[in-house]
Amino acid sequence: MKACVVLNPNASKRLIAKGVAALPVVKQALTSGTVVITLGTTNALVAEELLKRPIDRGAFAAGFIDDRWNLNARLGEAEEIVLVKGEPVEVSPQELLDTLKAGDAVIKGGNALDPWGNVGVLMGSPTGGTVGRYLSLALTRGVDLIIPIGLQKAIHTPITDLANELGSGRLDLCTGIPCGMHPLVGRVVTEIDALETLFPVEAMQVTSGGVGQGAGSVSLLIKGEEAAVRKAFELANSLVDEPDPGLEGSA
Repeated sequence: MKACVVLNPNASKRLIAKGVAALPVVKQALTSGTVVITLGTTNALVAEELLKRPIDRGAFAAGFIDDRWNLNARLGEAEEIVLVKGEPVEVSPQELLDTLKAGDAVIKGGNALDPWGNVGVLMGSPTGGTVGRYLSLALTRGVDLIIPIGLQKAIHTPITDLANELGSGRLDLCTGIPCGMHPLVGRVVTEIDALETLFPVEAMQVTSGGVGQGAGSVSLLIKGEEAAVRKAFELANSLVDEPDPGLEGSA
């Protein structure tokens, strides 16, 4: 059986969040390790799926793109969420870095997804921000890096090329905050990965973009046995009314 479905950006984020929560590595880390949910609009929904309760999504973001590369005006109101054996804990940044190990998971969103499946994240902080804190440590110790990212962020240029071109000191003009780009290495979770994690189906991207309520949407083809396709289709369609995070730009 085949079905096509259109996902607006908010529906995509919720679907991806459900896919992240269903990953075996995340389930294992929730059971016996540590999960770090870094700030981000998609990660806000990941946090809700893992905590099984709503959070203040408007505060749970750092940088985002509206009509420019922007900062959340509420930056600082919410902190990264740390779960130890599934329970939220308060831990100092240094203690967290000292204790992360293989079997733990850090969840970090991105801004660009190239045709080869590589993800890049924009960095406005002069010290590298979240990436500067966690990426090298995760690769060194074998901590799982989970990268939720929507297909609407697909680009045609290799991430490595952009990383070599961008940088706050290399840009002469910029719509918003000058940024660099850092390649991320980890388990990428798109809408396709989410559907294929949640159901025994195959999914493909058909189109990107739209107008009106479809602005920023992605359209997917879902294939498989009838029962599985119907369940995947029903879930995707149930997410169409997912609310906007309500972000406030600082500029």
